[in-house]
Amino acid sequence: MTQPFPFSAIVGQEEMKRAMILTAIDPSIGGVLVFGDRGTGKSTAVRALAALLPPIAAIEGCPVNSAKAGEVPDWANLKTKATHEVPTPVVDLPLGATEDRVTGALDIEKALSQGEKAFQPGLLARANRGYLYIDEVNLLEDHIVDLLLDVAQSGENVVEREGLSIRHPARFVLVGSGNPEEGELRPQLLDRFGLSVEVASPKDIDTRIDVIKRRDAYENDNAAFMIRWQAEDAAIRDRILTARKALKDLKTPDATLRDVAELCLKMGSDGLRGELTLLKAARAYAAWRDDTALTRAHVRDVAGIALRHRLRRDPLDEAGSGARVGRVVADVLG
Repeated sequence: MTQPFPFSAIVGQEEMKRAMILTAIDPSIGGVLVFGDRGTGKSTAVRALAALLPPIAAIEGCPVNSAKAGEVPDWANLKTKATHEVPTPVVDLPLGATEDRVTGALDIEKALSQGEKAFQPGLLARANRGYLYIDEVNLLEDHIVDLLLDVAQSGENVVEREGLSIRHPARFVLVGSGNPEEGELRPQLLDRFGLSVEVASPKDIDTRIDVIKRRDAYENDNAAFMIRWQAEDAAIRDRILTARKALKDLKTPDATLRDVAELCLKMGSDGLRGELTLLKAARAYAAWRDDTALTRAHVRDVAGIALRHRLRRDPLDEAGSGARVGRVVADVLG
């Protein structure tokens, strides 16, 4: 089986890569929304990042990848407490997926053959402790969107139907991608994504040639290509693991909290989710840079990806949301 394209070998798309690294450092940031052209490495990046991360320890056979025996749901009926290492899960949620496939449902085969009511886990169970990836998220059916909103809020999947009453943890990094020209995302779901980035096809010849060369080498001499980028991926993995440990000791001065609050207030972001996400993203970025205290510079560098999708629409302002965020950041933070 061919390994995913190395994360470090992705040409350009620095903002997208930074956003994904920040959610790997602190998954509570709330996922990444990537909007832009097709064929710009959106799905490649999420698979590459998951492959780069160290494997997770999970109870053997656990359908929700539980780390400890005491966390295995009763309905799993496991006899073992042994753990093994599995790759960080990356689960695709395809358009047109039924609610049963997403949440899980009654195991019809077991019900018919053995006369037992049993639970057949869905995609949310498989994605627990990993990534749930939705391509063309803006075309997702409304009832699936509502379902994801509930699960994202609670971190738990609850299934109550056909005499079953099942619940299990469903904590994952949500990564959605799409083309804005094909449809807008519902504001409720848009707000649930911690970060958002916009990607575009490279415009200069040299960059396009680099992309072609690396993809060609990956497909034609996969083993050599993976060895070539092994050290770079390992360096990124080590920095992510170091940053995770550093987060709890990172100092957050009151002055920087004031910057965060003033920035969100000036932008008119609804609620306080903007402040909380901006703060988490800035802290993760500071830890990634191996800095020991949060500063105005960290906030400035991640404000665009944390706040761009939270702006209210202004029909009189023809500038893009990125430009509007940039103006406010310059005004408030200098």
